[in-house]
Amino acid sequence: MDALLDFSGQVVLITGAGSGFGRLLSLGLANRGAKLVLSDINETALEETKKDVKALTDVVVLAGNIASESLNKALVEKAMETFGKLDIAVNNAGIAHNPAPIHQMTEEIMDSQFAVNVKGVMFGMKYQIPVMLAQKQGHVLNVSSLAGLGGAPKGGAYAAAKHAVSGITRTAAVEYGRKNVRVNAICPFYSPTNILNVDGYNTPEAREQLGLGSPMKRLGEPQEIVNTMMLMLSPGNSYMNGQTIAVDGGVTAW
Repeated sequence: MDALLDFSGQVVLITGAGSGFGRLLSLGLANRGAKLVLSDINETALEETKKDVKALTDVVVLAGNIASESLNKALVEKAMETFGKLDIAVNNAGIAHNPAPIHQMTEEIMDSQFAVNVKGVMFGMKYQIPVMLAQKQGHVLNVSSLAGLGGAPKGGAYAAAKHAVSGITRTAAVEYGRKNVRVNAICPFYSPTNILNVDGYNTPEAREQLGLGSPMKRLGEPQEIVNTMMLMLSPGNSYMNGQTIAVDGGVTAW
């Protein structure tokens, strides 16, 4: 195994592990020796991931809504009780909303976006980082979005939440970098995961239209995004801190 992608003995916490990026990343890291602590709001999907990962490595799971501070606390406690450390945390869980312009945004949409997409990251780091500080090392990877770097027409609440994730990431990187705890974010373009299963994005025609927004004229495949996550988390990538990395087929080059 290439040493740059050897995660042997490392303990990794991943939220949103029941599907999409979270599930693929769980399998990828399990194949490379990591021990896993996984969470998802969908308990059935989480158990499916657990079953597949368990054939490869040690894994514990805890289902629940990542917007809950208590779940974030419990996940870190489970990592420490089971494995005695936490090397990497990937705050991946997130939700989108049906496309609508700013003047049609509702309080319900705003509340749900900030509950899951922002509180899930903030409270995750609240409990993950102290453990890493005590260990004198650690790496947090937050899953933001290209909508966290620029405008997202008809996705205003999602863009606001993902901009918040980018801001939290940069702030934490400055606060904790001197303690050898690094925080970065990945900002993918549209990818056909469950997050696109909302009205307006969930048809082949709509997804083809979304793909035309990239110079490569297609969506990013989930595995392509996860491959970049693996590279960002690589033990050899030890000086990256405070970065919000666009994986977008060239959208930000325009």
